[in-house]
Amino acid sequence: MTVSFSYNKKQVLDGLRTHFFGRSEIRILFILINVFAILSAVLFFYKVIQPMSFLVFSFLWFMLWLSVRVLLPLSIYKKSQTFHDSFILSMQEHGVQLETEKGNQHWSWEQFSAFKETLYFFHLYFDTRSFFMVPKDAFADIAQLQEAREMLKQKIK
Repeated sequence: MTVSFSYNKKQVLDGLRTHFFGRSEIRILFILINVFAILSAVLFFYKVIQPMSFLVFSFLWFMLWLSVRVLLPLSIYKKSQTFHDSFILSMQEHGVQLETEKGNQHWSWEQFSAFKETLYFFHLYFDTRSFFMVPKDAFADIAQLQEAREMLKQKIK
């Protein structure tokens, strides 16, 4: 199966957000910060802490949320030339072939450690930090999308 695609900025940013919030360390960090935020709100309500302490913490919480939700995906999008190229992707029995006007790359199925399906993409992971996103709207119809989904489930353990 062969598809051609280029990336949509809005979808890429959403895909990158999904990747970051899917990482266990970021989820744990946000859970701890939210628990601390609730605790500080309760302490502020009972006048155990001063308003300035509560405001500073709230500002720091907002900046962390903003950096992971907006700034980090945007900086990766701007730095990476990958998201500005056009691709031809071939998924075959022996692996995945990716072609651009600059060259091509072949990966055997064994090189992928996992895949995840999100709203706009199939995320093909090499390891926990490096991955490749294949837009789902690159597939011609639902049948081709389902065929790709089944191939990914079958080939990537």
